[in-house]
Amino acid sequence: MSGLSEIVDSLESKLDMLARRLEHADKAKKGLESEISHSAALINRQAEEIAALKQQNESLKMANSLLGSDENKRDTKLRINSLIREIDYCIAQLSD
Repeated sequence: MSGLSEIVDSLESKLDMLARRLEHADKAKKGLESEISHSAALINRQAEEIAALKQQNESLKMANSLLGSDENKRDTKLRINSLIREIDYCIAQLSD
C-alpha cells in the first residue's frame, strides 16, 4: 500500500505543477494578446499617418509646381496645360 500512496502523491504533485504551468501559460498568452492588439492599433495609426503625409506631400508638390519656381518651370507648364485640358473637357461636356 505504501507504493500506491507514493504514486498518488507523485501524481498529485505533478498535477499541481501542471496546473501552475497552465496558469503561467494563460497569463503569458493574455499578455501577448494584449501586446498584439496594442501593436495592431499602432500599425493602424501609423498607416493612417503615412496616408495623410503622402496626401500632404502631393498637395505640397502641386502647390510648389503651381507657384512656378525656377526648378519646376517645366512641371508648372505641364500642370497648367493639364488643368486647361480638363477645363476644356468640362466645357465641352456642358455644351452637349
